[in-house]
Amino acid sequence: MNTAKWILRIAVAGEFIGHGVFALQGKPQWIEWFSIFGVSDAGLAAKLLFLVGLLDVALALLILLKPVRLALLWMAFWGFWTALLRPIVGDPIWDLVERSANWGAPLALLLLVGWPKNLKEWFK
Repeated sequence: MNTAKWILRIAVAGEFIGHGVFALQGKPQWIEWFSIFGVSDAGLAAKLLFLVGLLDVALALLILLKPVRLALLWMAFWGFWTALLRPIVGDPIWDLVERSANWGAPLALLLLVGWPKNLKEWFK
């Protein structure tokens, strides 16, 4: 069980570091996607994307140090949202399917760590 947790921690961290670095670099395609949600100023979109990248990398490092449940829940949500975003912006539905691990790995790790029984456990 411990080995599986470590494999998932490394996989989740790798996925979020990879996407986080793309965001920090200001991936042009991702900046364009902000306009779909009303952010037409490319400069503002680039700044927002940079903040998203910082958060992704910070969460990846946190998960390597300690798999905090609330962080894992957010990562599962964010991984699903960013996968779902692909068909929303016009990519094929298979781009969503291909990215199932982006939300599945953090969710699996959360379940292995243990679903919290109370509010305090979300922060452990």
